[in-house]
Amino acid sequence: MKNKTLAAWLAFVGGPLGIHCFYLRGRRSLLGWLLPIPTLFGLYGVARVMDYGIDDAWSWALIPLLGFTIAGCALTAIVYGLMTPEKWNARYNAGRPGAAESTAGNTGWFTIGAIVIALLVGSTVLMASLAFSFQRYFEQQIEQGLEMSR
Repeated sequence: MKNKTLAAWLAFVGGPLGIHCFYLRGRRSLLGWLLPIPTLFGLYGVARVMDYGIDDAWSWALIPLLGFTIAGCALTAIVYGLMTPEKWNARYNAGRPGAAESTAGNTGWFTIGAIVIALLVGSTVLMASLAFSFQRYFEQQIEQGLEMSR
């Protein structure tokens, strides 16, 4: 039986690596294989900031990919955690004996904890990613405008 609490925590903690997709759908999950790509690009952007400084144009274009991936996985954890037990068991435990009355889809305190922490971290990361990318974009536009006026 696929446990809703475990899936919510996996989506929050290991979501950018696709771990929750592999837990729920197995190794043939396309999304599970694709999720590490924007994560790695975002981490490459962080590495570029450390090597070339904050003014590197590629870094401010790549870092938000990591933030958006983390925020999307936090949203997925919230969706998993708020899913009713009947809907959870019908979607992820269908065809298994005793799936309809299984406790795998129940919501407990650990599920609520995953929802609360995912909401807090996901919204913070999303807003920080947006602020970082827009700030860097507009600063670059101002610098280009100043260069053109000289």
